[in-house]
Amino acid sequence: MAFPKNDKTFYWTNHVKGKMMFYRLSAQKIRQVFNDPKREEEGIAPKTFAAMRRNDTKKRKEEIWVMYCRLLPASEKFKVKSSKVILISAWRYPGISKRGKQIPIPEEILNEIKKEWF
Repeated sequence: MAFPKNDKTFYWTNHVKGKMMFYRLSAQKIRQVFNDPKREEEGIAPKTFAAMRRNDTKKRKEEIWVMYCRLLPASEKFKVKSSKVILISAWRYPGISKRGKQIPIPEEILNEIKKEWF
């Protein structure tokens, strides 16, 4: 698997690269979720956000989530495409998560994020 390189828009953490391999997610799929999400929520970590896009097939219902952080002042949270984005994590969630509830992030991912970023 070829990993994406950091560019002027995205910074790819080692954590997200590992999750890409684990969940078989391509860089293009992660960019698609980020650029055209069906739902956006505040992340569970401070100053982070999460974007979700459905990825249903006939046999399974699932969501793909991407957690990211923008290098912006706090007043410019969503829908600003001109800044650098740090992609922190990505995962597949089986089923349908409830809107407005805490984003369902596995405990192992939370522990890794806290160790690496906070």
